Amino acid sequence: MSQSLAQILVHIIFSTKNRQRFITPSIQPEVNAFISAEARKNGSPAARVESVEDHVHLIVSLSRTNTVSSLIEKLKTSSSRWLKTKGAEFSEFQWQRGYGAFSISKSALGELYDYFDSQQERHRRKTFQEELREFLDEYGVKYDERYVWD
Repeated sequence: MSQSLAQILVHIIFSTKNRQRFITPSIQPEVNAFISAEARKNGSPAARVESVEDHVHLIVSLSRTNTVSSLIEKLKTSSSRWLKTKGAEFSEFQWQRGYGAFSISKSALGELYDYFDSQQERHRRKTFQEELREFLDEYGVKYDERYVWD
């Protein structure tokens, strides 16, 4: 094959440090738009970005030249730097060091979009930690609880 082609969809989740509720409803649309623009700028356009007070979910089409870890590092670094310019209330903003990244099929996008749409309601009943544990279990990711949270 003379051309390199790829279609790799990745569901990425990352949290604010200590799950602090920095991402208020008033800033959520800006956070979502900023992260989406940064993903596109880094060659991995986001199909969707949704944030709640203490974490972000996004679906990206990973560039064939990007790694998941390098993309997430760029997204977290640039968005953290940007958020700190949005006012004194964001001066201490940080993302948690880690992240979750899960491969998804194109046929599962509709179901995942529905999941994103119900975030606000779901988090009235379930914490971010509970949600992430469910994803880790669903995808069969082995983890040590002592090292998941910061």
